[in-house]
Amino acid sequence: MKNLYDEYSKVASKLVTKRYSTSFYAGVNCLGKELRTDVHNIYGFVRLADEIVDSFHDYNKEELFADFKKSTYQAIEQGISLNPILNSFQNSVNKFNIDNELIDQFLHSMEMDLNPVEYTPEKYKEYILGSAEVVGLMCLKIFVQGSQSEYEKLKPHAMVLGSAFQKINFLRDIQNDINQLGRVYFPNIEGIDFNDENKKAIENDIQKEFDDALIGIRLLPKSARFGVYISYSYYQKLLLKIKKKSATELLKERIRVPGFIKFIILQKAYLKKILNLI
Repeated sequence: MKNLYDEYSKVASKLVTKRYSTSFYAGVNCLGKELRTDVHNIYGFVRLADEIVDSFHDYNKEELFADFKKSTYQAIEQGISLNPILNSFQNSVNKFNIDNELIDQFLHSMEMDLNPVEYTPEKYKEYILGSAEVVGLMCLKIFVQGSQSEYEKLKPHAMVLGSAFQKINFLRDIQNDINQLGRVYFPNIEGIDFNDENKKAIENDIQKEFDDALIGIRLLPKSARFGVYISYSYYQKLLLKIKKKSATELLKERIRVPGFIKFIILQKAYLKKILNLI
């Protein structure tokens, strides 16, 4: 029976989340139980696409991605895939009627990573929309459990949260992006032009998005609120650590939040939850 295969597929996506992002995995575990599997399913899909364009340097990335893209749409249409990650993804897509437009935009941004791109402000917005904002919207579809009115109300907040997360990732990974992948996502900035002044401007932009996103987090259903707040808190701490570094330092090291700090963040967030402060 397909039920057994579907269960295996869900486990595969969960393992992808656990292996690739301990922070996100912790946040998902703080969601309501009814939400966790589907969010793992989204993350597994996103991570697989990202791996193709970022990691498989010894293979034909264009060919791999074209196959992945074709398989994604086939899985959604047929309701099954022999790729367990795509099988679990299509289950969530069909369950919550996640718009193909969101998937199209995500895959488009991933394709942008296959070749060098000179990022203008327009290209920058285009990439973030697909690589981060629509991923937030896929998760939002799950959080609101099919309520279109709630989805529309929270949509702008979900998009800015995804955008903020992505921009922090850009700052955190700027050393690897420049030295290993030959990319600079920030518009009109070459590696040698990254300095404390434009770093500060990027940080201010992120903080504005975080402030807007927090409003939306507090409006989420209770089943989703705490888990999303955990991820928000981790990234807020990461942003604070990045702010304390110079542009030169960011070009030399990847900033991390240690495990014991993550534990403290979790405890503080849980206390806020108990006191009904989230």
